[in-house]
Amino acid sequence: MKKLPLLILALFAAPVAAQDLGTAPPPVEEVETLEDDSGLSLTVTDTSDWQDLGIAIAGFATDRDQPTAANASGTAALGKELARVITSDLKNNGLFKPAGPDGLPQPSFAQVTAPQWSSWSNRSAEMLVHGYVKAGADGRLTVGCYLYDVALQSELVRQGWVVPARDWRRAAHKCADLVYSRLSGESPFFDSRIAYIAETGPKDNRVKRLAIMDSDGANHRFITTGQSTALTPRYSPDYRKLVYLSYVDGNPRIYVYDIGAGKQTLVTQSRNPTFAPRWSPDGRYILYSMAIAGNTDIYRVPATGGESTRLTNSPGIDVGGSYSPDGRKIVFESDRSGEQQIYVMDADGSNQKRISFFGGRAATPEWSPRGDQIAFTHIAGDFRIAVMSPGGGGLRYLTNSWQDEAPTWAPNGRIIQFFRTERNSGRTSLWQVDLTGRNERRLDTPVDASDPSWGPILP
Repeated sequence: MKKLPLLILALFAAPVAAQDLGTAPPPVEEVETLEDDSGLSLTVTDTSDWQDLGIAIAGFATDRDQPTAANASGTAALGKELARVITSDLKNNGLFKPAGPDGLPQPSFAQVTAPQWSSWSNRSAEMLVHGYVKAGADGRLTVGCYLYDVALQSELVRQGWVVPARDWRRAAHKCADLVYSRLSGESPFFDSRIAYIAETGPKDNRVKRLAIMDSDGANHRFITTGQSTALTPRYSPDYRKLVYLSYVDGNPRIYVYDIGAGKQTLVTQSRNPTFAPRWSPDGRYILYSMAIAGNTDIYRVPATGGESTRLTNSPGIDVGGSYSPDGRKIVFESDRSGEQQIYVMDADGSNQKRISFFGGRAATPEWSPRGDQIAFTHIAGDFRIAVMSPGGGGLRYLTNSWQDEAPTWAPNGRIIQFFRTERNSGRTSLWQVDLTGRNERRLDTPVDASDPSWGPILP
């Protein structure tokens, strides 16, 4: 009997329950941008270690301290919170050494656009972030962000946003994205969200719920109540929907959940074990795997539902299709050679070929948004997150723990998220690592977490 992947083994134990959608999350509103910068779309593929760049991030000033629903203490206190979020964002990507706002001088509102350079020139900070926050009569917030070069005493970039009070953290993330993009030349990723599976209960009887949160772990929401098992969520390319697998009545069903409406639609269902739904880049199709009579193949179905098309037809287990960014190729795992390895095929299922030939097994592949790398789980005793080129070369390990698996890419293709299982206890948690492999970060979640999916940049 062929050895099944861990994910597949977990699916066979899914409980019977009724539909279990919880309270819908608040809608995602498009942020109004006050001033744009034309040089923020460049992307690079440098994976070398970057020189640490000191950035001072002062508390954001306010024209007058006003009440706001975003902070019970008013806009002055909110200004400090904005700067703290920006500092946290920039701290964990291996590029910068941010400091502040606690322990730094607090600029006045007038100094936001006219920094007092003598206060910053001796603080080991090459860059300076200033900003402001204003509360409008309609309850919305106006947040401005300015990046300065301390040595040159000059402004590098500025931008502003108008957001509902509940979305104040999004303004902070957009400021961090502005700084990151201007200094690194890469596309941003902080103003994005993550879907994952929240796990509770004993090791042999886990309750698994669909949940979402901001990229830094804030604004956490449970989407399902846990009456039925939810698995393997993935964001749609336009962020508006989630596809996931659910065992609502004991049979596997693939649902598309509309985040704005708080409703879901059934895409396909079967009495056969079904795994790992994934979107096509244009959002028109969903890939999934289904086992029939001991043989597991990859299928494609319209995202609105309808007839499925089988793409693989080989003896064994074919699982985990992930499209290339241009939609022309699909990477997947198969044990047709005798053990799990990585394969690539054309989008119509033709030209299937193996690309992993190193020792051990390889599973859960996902194509980078840049198209230049594939992340996967390498299994050789321990489970490690690794990357390789689409041709199978350039193998590099990014983690070295006991059990790390299920990588998912940040929107800019520089950071990878995965989940880690503790030895003996079986507890799971979400982690991030950059492409150098030297900067790991654990994300705080209210309960155990697995199967992460990083969504695109928010509008």
